[in-house]
Amino acid sequence: MVDAYANVIVIRHMYEGAAKFAAELADVPVVNGGDGMQHHPTQAMIDLYTIWKEFGRIDGLHVAIVADLRHARLMASLCHALAYFDVKLSLISPPGLGVRREIRDYLEKMHVPLYESHNLKDVIEDVDVICMSRIMQERFADRSEYERLKKRYVVDLKAIQGAKDSMIILHALPRVDELPPEIDGTRNARYFQQAAYGIPVRMAILSLILGARG
Repeated sequence: MVDAYANVIVIRHMYEGAAKFAAELADVPVVNGGDGMQHHPTQAMIDLYTIWKEFGRIDGLHVAIVADLRHARLMASLCHALAYFDVKLSLISPPGLGVRREIRDYLEKMHVPLYESHNLKDVIEDVDVICMSRIMQERFADRSEYERLKKRYVVDLKAIQGAKDSMIILHALPRVDELPPEIDGTRNARYFQQAAYGIPVRMAILSLILGARG
C-alpha cells in the first residue's frame, strides 16, 4: 500500500520490471530498491561511492565483478554505472552464469575494456576492486547445481595471494560461503564500510529527489 500523499515511492519487488511499471503509473518519483534479478541501482551507487572514498577516483581502476553475474541484479546495475567511467572491467563467473547478453551489449556499446574468465586468479595481480556477489540459491531450479557451484567462487586468503596491498573487496551483504570471516580482518576488506555508506548515499538520493537544499 502506498500513501496517497507520498512525495516519493521506494519499491523493492521480486519481479523484474516492477519498478518501471510503478513509475509509469505513479505521479511522483519512484526509486528502484531492487526488482527481481533485473537491477538494483541504489546499491550500485553505494559501490561507486565506496570506491571513490577509498581511491579518490574511479577512472583508471581495474574492477573485477565476481560470482553469479546472470542473476545478480546489483551486478547488472554496477556494470551500467561503471560504463560511465574510464575503467577496465573483468567479469568472473561460473560457466552458464555469465553476464546477460543485454548487459554485455551495453558495455560493448560504451566501449568498456572487458575481460571474461572463470578464474579470479587470472586477474588478481592487477585488479584494484573485487565486487563479490553470492551464488543465488533461489534462482536455481536444480538444487544440486547450486550445491556444485556454491563453493567454487570463494574469495579467501589463498584467493587474494599476489593482490595489490591497495586492492579492496566489496560485497553488498549478506554473505554465505563466498566470503569467509578470515577476510574480515585484512586490509582489503571494505564491505562493512560499504554497508555504512548505504545510509548517507540513500539519504542523498532522497534529498535530491525531494529538492532539499543545504
